[in-house]
Amino acid sequence: MAGATEPPATTAKPESAAEPLPDEKEQAAAVERLLARGLPVYCGGGKGRYVALTFDDGPGPYTALALKILRRAGARATFFLVGRNLASRPELPRRETARGALGNHSWTHPVLSALPRAEMASELSRTKGEIERLARRPVRLFRPPYGRHSEAVDAEARSLGMLQVLWSVDSRDSLGADYRGIARNVKGGLRPGAIVLLHENRGQTIRALRFHILPELERRGLRAVSVPELLALDPPSLARQRGGLEGCR
Repeated sequence: MAGATEPPATTAKPESAAEPLPDEKEQAAAVERLLARGLPVYCGGGKGRYVALTFDDGPGPYTALALKILRRAGARATFFLVGRNLASRPELPRRETARGALGNHSWTHPVLSALPRAEMASELSRTKGEIERLARRPVRLFRPPYGRHSEAVDAEARSLGMLQVLWSVDSRDSLGADYRGIARNVKGGLRPGAIVLLHENRGQTIRALRFHILPELERRGLRAVSVPELLALDPPSLARQRGGLEGCR
Protein backbone atom coordinates (compact mmCIF):
# COMPACT_ATOMS: atom_id res chain seq x y z
CA MET A 1 0.00 0.00 0.00
CA ALA A 2 2.91 2.35 0.55
CA GLY A 3 4.08 4.48 -2.36
CA ALA A 4 7.36 6.20 -2.96
CA THR A 5 6.09 9.45 -1.48
CA GLU A 6 4.24 8.01 1.51
CA PRO A 7 5.29 9.23 4.97
CA PRO A 8 6.35 6.55 7.42
CA ALA A 9 3.47 4.70 9.03
CA THR A 10 2.95 4.84 12.77
CA THR A 11 5.13 2.26 14.47
CA ALA A 12 3.82 -0.37 16.84
CA LYS A 13 3.24 0.74 20.43
CA PRO A 14 3.20 -1.40 23.56
CA GLU A 15 -0.35 -0.93 24.85
CA SER A 16 0.69 -2.01 28.33
CA ALA A 17 2.52 1.33 28.64
CA ALA A 18 -0.54 3.40 27.67
CA GLU A 19 -2.82 5.13 30.14
CA PRO A 20 -5.50 2.70 31.37
CA LEU A 21 -8.91 3.05 29.74
CA PRO A 22 -12.33 2.82 31.42
CA ASP A 23 -13.51 -0.72 31.96
CA GLU A 24 -16.66 -2.13 30.39
CA LYS A 25 -18.82 -1.25 33.40
CA GLU A 26 -17.71 2.39 33.27
CA GLN A 27 -18.25 2.54 29.52
CA ALA A 28 -21.74 1.05 29.81
CA ALA A 29 -22.65 3.55 32.54
CA ALA A 30 -21.46 6.46 30.37
CA VAL A 31 -23.59 5.27 27.46
CA GLU A 32 -26.63 4.84 29.72
CA ARG A 33 -26.28 8.37 31.11
CA LEU A 34 -26.29 9.86 27.63
CA LEU A 35 -29.04 7.54 26.40
CA ALA A 36 -31.26 8.89 29.20
CA ARG A 37 -31.01 12.37 27.66
CA GLY A 38 -32.77 11.15 24.52
CA LEU A 39 -30.40 13.01 22.19
CA PRO A 40 -27.89 11.81 19.58
CA VAL A 41 -24.18 12.20 20.23
CA TYR A 42 -21.99 14.02 17.71
CA CYS A 43 -18.80 14.38 19.74
CA GLY A 44 -17.26 14.15 23.18
CA GLY A 45 -16.68 17.00 25.60
CA GLY A 46 -13.58 18.41 23.94
CA LYS A 47 -11.68 18.68 27.21
CA GLY A 48 -9.38 15.68 26.97
CA ARG A 49 -6.94 14.34 24.40
CA TYR A 50 -9.18 11.65 22.97
CA VAL A 51 -10.86 11.17 19.60
CA ALA A 52 -13.10 8.35 18.36
CA LEU A 53 -12.42 6.83 14.94
CA THR A 54 -15.58 5.11 13.66
CA PHE A 55 -15.91 2.77 10.69
CA ASP A 56 -19.24 2.16 8.95
CA ASP A 57 -20.55 -0.49 6.55
CA GLY A 58 -18.46 -3.48 7.62
CA PRO A 59 -17.41 -6.09 8.00
CA GLY A 60 -15.72 -6.15 4.61
CA PRO A 61 -12.62 -7.16 2.67
CA TYR A 62 -10.37 -4.61 4.38
CA THR A 63 -11.53 -5.21 7.95
CA ALA A 64 -8.73 -7.59 8.90
CA LEU A 65 -6.12 -5.15 7.55
CA ALA A 66 -7.72 -2.24 9.39
CA LEU A 67 -7.60 -4.23 12.62
CA LYS A 68 -3.93 -5.02 12.10
CA ILE A 69 -3.08 -1.37 11.46
CA LEU A 70 -5.03 -0.21 14.51
CA ARG A 71 -3.42 -2.86 16.70
CA ARG A 72 0.10 -1.94 15.61
CA ALA A 73 -0.61 1.72 16.40
CA GLY A 74 -2.19 0.93 19.77
CA ALA A 75 -5.36 2.63 18.51
CA ARG A 76 -8.96 1.71 19.24
CA ALA A 77 -12.11 2.34 17.23
CA THR A 78 -15.84 1.68 16.85
CA PHE A 79 -17.31 -0.43 14.05
CA PHE A 80 -20.90 0.15 12.90
CA LEU A 81 -21.86 -3.08 11.16
CA VAL A 82 -24.39 -3.83 8.44
CA GLY A 83 -26.34 -7.01 9.18
CA ARG A 84 -26.36 -8.44 5.66
CA ASN A 85 -22.54 -8.37 5.61
CA LEU A 86 -22.21 -10.64 8.63
CA ALA A 87 -22.98 -13.97 6.95
CA SER A 88 -19.89 -13.87 4.72
CA ARG A 89 -17.51 -12.82 7.51
CA PRO A 90 -19.04 -14.11 10.76
CA GLU A 91 -15.68 -14.27 12.57
CA LEU A 92 -14.89 -10.56 12.23
CA PRO A 93 -17.28 -8.98 14.76
CA ARG A 94 -15.66 -10.95 17.57
CA ARG A 95 -12.22 -9.88 16.35
CA GLU A 96 -13.34 -6.27 16.18
CA THR A 97 -14.33 -6.29 19.85
CA ALA A 98 -10.64 -6.72 20.69
CA ARG A 99 -9.99 -3.30 19.16
CA GLY A 100 -12.98 -1.43 20.52
CA ALA A 101 -16.76 -1.36 20.30
CA LEU A 102 -19.45 -2.49 17.89
CA GLY A 103 -22.55 -0.63 16.76
CA ASN A 104 -25.71 -1.28 14.76
CA HIS A 105 -25.85 0.22 11.24
CA SER A 106 -29.07 -1.54 10.11
CA TRP A 107 -29.53 -4.77 8.14
CA THR A 108 -29.62 -3.54 4.53
CA HIS A 109 -28.39 0.07 4.85
CA PRO A 110 -31.63 1.81 3.78
CA VAL A 111 -32.87 5.30 4.58
CA LEU A 112 -34.62 4.15 7.74
CA SER A 113 -36.89 7.16 8.01
CA ALA A 114 -38.44 6.27 4.63
CA LEU A 115 -39.49 2.76 5.69
CA PRO A 116 -42.78 1.60 7.25
CA ARG A 117 -42.47 1.45 11.02
CA ALA A 118 -42.41 -2.36 11.24
CA GLU A 119 -39.78 -2.71 8.54
CA MET A 120 -37.61 -0.05 10.13
CA ALA A 121 -37.90 -1.74 13.51
CA SER A 122 -36.87 -5.07 11.97
CA GLU A 123 -33.78 -3.48 10.41
CA LEU A 124 -32.58 -2.46 13.86
CA SER A 125 -33.62 -5.44 15.96
CA ARG A 126 -32.43 -8.07 13.48
CA THR A 127 -29.00 -6.46 13.20
CA LYS A 128 -28.65 -6.03 16.94
CA GLY A 129 -29.50 -9.64 17.57
CA GLU A 130 -27.09 -11.02 14.98
CA ILE A 131 -24.16 -8.87 16.07
CA GLU A 132 -24.72 -9.89 19.67
CA ARG A 133 -24.91 -13.55 18.70
CA LEU A 134 -21.62 -13.42 16.78
CA ALA A 135 -19.67 -11.08 19.05
CA ARG A 136 -21.15 -12.31 22.33
CA ARG A 137 -21.35 -8.70 23.52
CA PRO A 138 -24.30 -6.33 23.99
CA VAL A 139 -24.78 -3.72 21.28
CA ARG A 140 -25.38 -0.31 22.86
CA LEU A 141 -24.63 1.97 19.91
CA PHE A 142 -26.55 2.78 16.74
CA ARG A 143 -25.80 4.87 13.67
CA PRO A 144 -28.50 5.43 11.03
CA PRO A 145 -27.33 4.98 7.43
CA TYR A 146 -26.51 8.31 5.76
CA GLY A 147 -27.13 9.95 9.13
CA ARG A 148 -30.85 10.07 8.23
CA HIS A 149 -33.22 9.56 11.13
CA SER A 150 -36.61 10.61 12.45
CA GLU A 151 -38.52 10.64 15.72
CA ALA A 152 -39.70 7.10 15.01
CA VAL A 153 -36.17 5.86 14.29
CA ASP A 154 -34.85 7.60 17.38
CA ALA A 155 -37.57 6.07 19.55
CA GLU A 156 -36.96 2.58 18.18
CA ALA A 157 -33.23 2.78 18.84
CA ARG A 158 -33.88 3.95 22.41
CA SER A 159 -36.38 1.15 22.98
CA LEU A 160 -33.60 -1.31 22.07
CA GLY A 161 -31.22 0.36 24.52
CA MET A 162 -29.01 1.89 21.84
CA LEU A 163 -27.46 5.35 21.90
CA GLN A 164 -27.51 7.11 18.55
CA VAL A 165 -23.99 8.17 17.52
CA LEU A 166 -23.43 10.52 14.60
CA TRP A 167 -20.15 12.34 13.90
CA SER A 168 -18.37 15.70 13.96
CA VAL A 169 -15.78 14.95 11.26
CA ASP A 170 -16.70 13.49 7.86
CA SER A 171 -13.79 11.96 5.93
CA ARG A 172 -16.01 11.99 2.81
CA ASP A 173 -14.56 8.65 1.80
CA SER A 174 -18.03 7.41 0.87
CA LEU A 175 -18.30 10.30 -1.59
CA GLY A 176 -15.23 9.16 -3.52
CA ALA A 177 -12.39 11.07 -1.87
CA ASP A 178 -8.99 9.51 -2.52
CA TYR A 179 -6.58 8.82 0.34
CA ARG A 180 -5.12 12.32 0.18
CA GLY A 181 -8.58 13.89 0.33
CA ILE A 182 -9.66 11.57 3.14
CA ALA A 183 -6.56 12.50 5.14
CA ARG A 184 -7.08 16.21 4.47
CA ASN A 185 -10.74 16.09 5.51
CA VAL A 186 -9.96 14.25 8.73
CA LYS A 187 -6.98 16.42 9.67
CA GLY A 188 -9.05 19.56 9.10
CA GLY A 189 -11.58 18.52 11.74
CA LEU A 190 -9.38 16.78 14.29
CA ARG A 191 -9.70 18.16 17.77
CA PRO A 192 -10.22 16.67 21.23
CA GLY A 193 -13.59 14.95 21.48
CA ALA A 194 -14.01 14.50 17.71
CA ILE A 195 -15.97 11.54 16.36
CA VAL A 196 -14.63 10.73 12.89
CA LEU A 197 -16.70 9.06 10.17
CA LEU A 198 -14.77 6.52 8.08
CA HIS A 199 -15.68 3.34 6.17
CA GLU A 200 -13.84 0.06 6.68
CA ASN A 201 -14.69 -1.33 3.24
CA ARG A 202 -12.63 1.16 1.22
CA GLY A 203 -8.97 0.66 0.37
CA GLN A 204 -8.34 4.40 0.09
CA THR A 205 -9.58 4.82 3.66
CA ILE A 206 -7.25 2.15 4.99
CA ARG A 207 -4.33 3.75 3.20
CA ALA A 208 -5.18 7.15 4.68
CA LEU A 209 -5.56 5.56 8.12
CA ARG A 210 -2.16 3.93 8.09
CA PHE A 211 0.01 6.59 6.51
CA HIS A 212 -1.74 9.84 7.45
CA ILE A 213 -4.48 9.74 10.08
CA LEU A 214 -2.79 7.65 12.77
CA PRO A 215 0.56 9.45 12.40
CA GLU A 216 -1.29 12.79 12.64
CA LEU A 217 -2.97 11.72 15.86
CA GLU A 218 0.41 10.80 17.29
CA ARG A 219 1.91 14.11 16.18
CA ARG A 220 -0.89 16.05 17.90
CA GLY A 221 -0.76 13.97 21.07
CA LEU A 222 -4.29 12.64 20.56
CA ARG A 223 -5.34 9.10 21.41
CA ALA A 224 -7.83 7.06 19.36
CA VAL A 225 -10.39 5.36 21.62
CA SER A 226 -13.77 3.72 21.12
CA VAL A 227 -16.97 5.76 21.39
CA PRO A 228 -17.91 4.30 24.82
CA GLU A 229 -14.38 5.00 26.06
CA LEU A 230 -14.60 8.58 24.80
CA LEU A 231 -17.96 9.08 26.48
CA ALA A 232 -16.61 7.77 29.79
CA LEU A 233 -13.39 9.81 29.60
CA ASP A 234 -14.72 13.04 28.10
CA PRO A 235 -18.54 13.12 27.85
CA PRO A 236 -20.34 16.00 26.12
CA SER A 237 -22.22 18.46 28.29
CA LEU A 238 -25.98 18.63 27.86
CA ALA A 239 -25.60 22.00 26.13
CA ARG A 240 -22.99 20.60 23.76
CA GLN A 241 -25.19 17.62 22.97
CA ARG A 242 -28.22 19.83 22.39
CA GLY A 243 -26.15 21.86 19.95
CA GLY A 244 -25.73 18.86 17.66
CA LEU A 245 -22.99 19.28 15.09
CA GLU A 246 -22.68 22.99 15.82
CA GLY A 247 -22.11 22.18 19.48
CA CYS A 248 -18.92 20.35 18.51
CA ARG A 249 -17.27 23.32 16.80
